[in-house]
Amino acid sequence: MRALALLGLAITALTLPAASGGARAPVGGFAEGVAAGEIRSASALLWTRAPAVGPVRLELARSASFAGASVRQARATAAADRTVTVAVAGLQPGAQYRYRFRQGELVSPAGSFRTAPAPGGDATVRFALSGDADATPAANGKPAFNGFETYARMAAEGNDFNVNLGDTIYSDSGVGGAAPARSVAAKRAKYRLGLALEPLRRLRAAAGLYSHWDDHEFVNDFARAEHGDTLYRAGVRAFRDYAPVAYTSRTGLYRHVRWGRNLELFFLDERSFRSAKATGPCNGDLAPTVPAALRAGFATLAPSLAQPPTAACLEALASPSRTMLGAAQLARFERDLRASTATFKVIVNEVPLQELYVLPYDRWEGYAAERTRLLRLLQEVGNTVVLTTDAHAHMVGELRTGTLSAAPVSTGIWEVVTGPVATNTYGREIDGFLGARGTAGFVTALFFKPPPPRGLGLPCVNVDQYGYAEVVVRARTLTVTPKTAAGRSVVDAGGRPCAPLVLRAG
Repeated sequence: MRALALLGLAITALTLPAASGGARAPVGGFAEGVAAGEIRSASALLWTRAPAVGPVRLELARSASFAGASVRQARATAAADRTVTVAVAGLQPGAQYRYRFRQGELVSPAGSFRTAPAPGGDATVRFALSGDADATPAANGKPAFNGFETYARMAAEGNDFNVNLGDTIYSDSGVGGAAPARSVAAKRAKYRLGLALEPLRRLRAAAGLYSHWDDHEFVNDFARAEHGDTLYRAGVRAFRDYAPVAYTSRTGLYRHVRWGRNLELFFLDERSFRSAKATGPCNGDLAPTVPAALRAGFATLAPSLAQPPTAACLEALASPSRTMLGAAQLARFERDLRASTATFKVIVNEVPLQELYVLPYDRWEGYAAERTRLLRLLQEVGNTVVLTTDAHAHMVGELRTGTLSAAPVSTGIWEVVTGPVATNTYGREIDGFLGARGTAGFVTALFFKPPPPRGLGLPCVNVDQYGYAEVVVRARTLTVTPKTAAGRSVVDAGGRPCAPLVLRAG
């Protein structure tokens, strides 16, 4: 029980600076590099930031020599901060392409991408996923956390594509005490900080990259209902300037992408349409859904838990009128997921679906009715897995309801939480908040690892490791391997490498 109380304290938003390396390689011409996004079987969006305002030429070819390249014209404008996104269509499925940009005598680095196989193509597909990357410099001028080595390792995997999932900048980084980046211009500057690091440029040039936001592209724990349209519009504008993505006002960043017969990805937008968090009705209660007997046991460590949560709090958390996705996006997602004929369906998800209990307001737990609806949908469809970032930790676990109750309910659906790339790890947050090293290990051993109802029963957990998840999809299996920034298997709290999660087609 002490472990849960400690976890509750540690989960609060604390940012502790940690000096690390991360040399910024000098580049010339197209300094921010190139990127290919929204890759499909016959189309893609190709991006760069030009050296100057004016005409830009895109060259696209099948060969590294650019022999027989097709040419498209674009224009870099001051209004878009000289960023250029060019839509290309009529591509061949499952084909490798090379591209580059020219402006006058200047030539960009070359990028490459592979188009998705046709929906009937029985191809093995490989990709990596991570997120949570803060490039804000410390007082010494170097990135405060690291040099984005995780991105370099993802690029080295030689994947068909990669996913940069959420908190791709930290608008409100705690490093250096700077004011939050709330304007379009300030957010654009944050994106340029990241692109000054060579590993991110390498990742974007090496293969197609699906980019997605979470809260820190806007501000911590962002909800438009709480923070307003002005901040939302600034975040959307800067993100779309610096990442080639598909966006609509009706469904936000939601999209689904087919990769052959075996894989379809569904990207959920959990910031554009969510209701306000229930923090107000709950008066900031540390753990409102923890069973009463456990709350009473924690009261000596967290006196506020001696009082039961109010009825208004529990009603707000459970209310079906509150939404994470919004009605239009949820309906579209349900329709698309049920219609999918892919063997495996991967849900790319911004915030954890797992029950972590403490301060649940920004996670799916804080939108319990819609969480239940989503879990039922995934069960009905089958062959689904959820990939998530946000928690700054590696956590692999089955999704449940009532995990700490006397009768936990399992769903058979698994979630892999991965990352971060470059920010405080969850372990550092726990140790820093409580002022003692090793506290994170204590919480892991006594809360994350034991099976329900004593704990979360996570077969793989490491709360102090930068890294990513490597995914391989074949005709009958989907395998997810948590990896470190060096490309090795993440070591579980028990001291052994985490076993890959293997989902077999039912």
